[in-house]
Amino acid sequence: MREETPNRSALAPRALLKRHAVLLWLLFLAGCAIVVQRAHFTADLSAFLPRAPTAEQRVLVDQLRDGVISRLILVAIDGGDAAARADISRDMAAALRRDPRFVSVNNGESVRQARDERFVFEHRYVLSPAVTPQRFSEQGLHRALGDSLDLLTSSAGLMTKALLPRDPTGETMAIVGQFDGEAQPATKDGVWVSRDGKRAVLVAQTAGAGSDTDAQESAIAAVRAAFGTASGTRPHAASYRLLLTGPGVFSVQTRDTIKHDVERLSTLSIALIVGLLLLVYRSPRTLALGLVPVFSGIAAGLAATSLVFGTIHGLTLGFGTTLIGEAVDYSIYLFVQSARPGMPAQTSDSVRAWIAAYWPTIRLGMLTSVCGFASMLFSGFPGLVQLGVYSIAGLVAAAAVTRYVLPHLHRRAVAVRDLSRVGAVLARAACAAPRLRWPFAALMIGAVAVLALHRGQLWSHELSALSPVPASSQALDAALRADVGAPDVRYLVVVSGASEQAVLQGAEKIAARLQPLVESGVLAGFESPSRYLPSDATQRARLASLPPADVLEARMRSAVAGQSIDVKPTVFAPFIADVERARNAPLLTRADLRGTSMGLAVDALLTERAGRWQAMLSLRAPNSPSAGQAASAGPPAASADEPSLDANRVEAAVAAAGVPGALFVDLKRQADALYVNYVREDIRLSLVGLAVIVALLAAALRDAGRVTGTLAPLLAAVVAVTAGFALAHEPLTILHLIGLLLIVAIGSNYALFFNRRQAAPSTGSSEPPHAIAPQTLVSLLIANLATVAGFGLLALSHVPMLESFGLTVGPGAMLALLFSAILAPRAAQAGAPQASRSTAEADAQHGRNTA
Repeated sequence: MREETPNRSALAPRALLKRHAVLLWLLFLAGCAIVVQRAHFTADLSAFLPRAPTAEQRVLVDQLRDGVISRLILVAIDGGDAAARADISRDMAAALRRDPRFVSVNNGESVRQARDERFVFEHRYVLSPAVTPQRFSEQGLHRALGDSLDLLTSSAGLMTKALLPRDPTGETMAIVGQFDGEAQPATKDGVWVSRDGKRAVLVAQTAGAGSDTDAQESAIAAVRAAFGTASGTRPHAASYRLLLTGPGVFSVQTRDTIKHDVERLSTLSIALIVGLLLLVYRSPRTLALGLVPVFSGIAAGLAATSLVFGTIHGLTLGFGTTLIGEAVDYSIYLFVQSARPGMPAQTSDSVRAWIAAYWPTIRLGMLTSVCGFASMLFSGFPGLVQLGVYSIAGLVAAAAVTRYVLPHLHRRAVAVRDLSRVGAVLARAACAAPRLRWPFAALMIGAVAVLALHRGQLWSHELSALSPVPASSQALDAALRADVGAPDVRYLVVVSGASEQAVLQGAEKIAARLQPLVESGVLAGFESPSRYLPSDATQRARLASLPPADVLEARMRSAVAGQSIDVKPTVFAPFIADVERARNAPLLTRADLRGTSMGLAVDALLTERAGRWQAMLSLRAPNSPSAGQAASAGPPAASADEPSLDANRVEAAVAAAGVPGALFVDLKRQADALYVNYVREDIRLSLVGLAVIVALLAAALRDAGRVTGTLAPLLAAVVAVTAGFALAHEPLTILHLIGLLLIVAIGSNYALFFNRRQAAPSTGSSEPPHAIAPQTLVSLLIANLATVAGFGLLALSHVPMLESFGLTVGPGAMLALLFSAILAPRAAQAGAPQASRSTAEADAQHGRNTA
């Protein structure tokens, strides 16, 4: 009895620790479940647009997210005959114009023309830039009336004759003349058609922002429903085809692709890993225990992401498949490395021995992985920061659960198949691996030569390289934009201010400086919100130019005298009445423009965000093509023959206007500069991450040789993968760069085992101090296969971001393991077979001692 008391007292702390560890783990999972349940999931790709460090680049990102281009849906009706396509186009447009999800639907019909003409005519004295005190003087009226009378004999004679009694000064014509109309698509049967006449085309502007994928999805559904209704009643309805393109269409398609890929790849990844583990473990119970750290890590990653960002992106869930592949490594190491050959199951003694011998190495490998993912935390892309937070939280949680919870979760031993034969085969392979060092050296020389030859083409220098839109969709988008004459928004002048009136006044000052550039041919034209909605100050000045009715009547009598055509002054009584009415009318407001084409233009060019107002002046380059070069899911794309502006003269004109904070922005140039800056930044961050990994290894290993031996195979894998991309003519992006760093972070787990110092397993054993046990080789192979199943499957994704990670990390992880075996210390290779025998002897001795 006396001997049992110490045993009980010794077991009490262990039982207490077990209860506390499991209890804390369960509480942790419950907390994660609560956080994840309240999380908001999104697929908004603007999270993977870069943060903008400059005011000009801020304009770029805002335009990509919420600008007018982001709200356009381009629609084409294909098939059938031209007359039927025109009827379908009219029916669709009529249905969509009644839908509040759209603020504008244009197919070439003149449904807004009468309303626009009436609006311009009623407000001509506040809209016309020609209204000045001089114009309404006797001399000004005489000159303006003479010009109008001369037009009676021109092609515009009928319109001038109709307007003359009420608008003898020609203000309506002056307004129409200043409107900077874009080239219109071809028209057939009363609707717009493509350049080859084989499609009817429409342009719809949604009420929801382009970045609001739910609103865009609803609008797209409305377009499809309208097409189905309009074409369903036609003969041969199946022959008609609806084509859609535009930023909103791309965002919805990409969101659906992400969702599909996440579900497909996650399911396939889990199936492969589960199948692999079932081959290794003896029972479903062991498999379930092995997945405990995985799902704990996923829960921790989702909870951390939700707490930090408030939302969880769909791509983060897709990236979670990689966490499955890496987090499961820890339980593989525990179960396989602690298994004893010749024994039916894992024991508590073997688990304690594993913790003492192997856990420091595994912990160091986990920390190097964390350092690799930590480089994402400082990326200029918010979405990549989210991936970093998710991965770091998940890996730390998975490793902690493996170390502190998993050993206490099972009440009986964990069964693992006898893998001694596989270990013996791997031991012989590891022993033969040094023979490949000369071929390895040749491979490295070749890879370095490839990189040297392709050094100018290694990196993509355009932000469009990150576009998730397939090439076929981009081609359709370009074709439809050319058909409908989509606006060119490459060049902008942006005026910011605290109020609507402040930015309108600034836009007017800049417009006055730009107009001479139009007249001299530097600009082909420009659009300004102040053209359709003049500032209150400008409206008051124009109305103050209008004389009272009696004064105007006297001046008109003088103006009529001496004209080439005899006109009685009484003819202009309606003109005098209209002027008097305008003098007493309230000022024009934005609400008054609602329902007109001018209102749509103002909505696109005059915006308010977070209490700050912006007025945008869209500039057109000389000989600009009718189809804009604005890209749908990225910045405007340049072509070799695309005209450009004399930026220096435009910038000088904007500066001369003296408007504080006014910016001239070339979106294409800013996009390229933005992307190049972030490539350079991420290269620096990757180098810093690599330096942190080196410092971590140096502090932990305290041996320069072991640090070099650990890093050499990892850097070799990076060089080989990069050379592979160069040979495939696949330019590298920021995503590939992060993937290359992850090769170092993940591969370090393998290299560390090949370079770890181990004590001899039993007294008197002749095993070399660097020998790697066969069971360890088995665990590394299984862990590598699981990692490749997690990362490598991303190469099958249709989302370029996930595909880039898969193509980079999947092959890189395999090469890191292979190169680690080739470059391992020779003592480890020579002692591998003997290690097998020594380990077996140690296990036999352990069995005898236990007995």
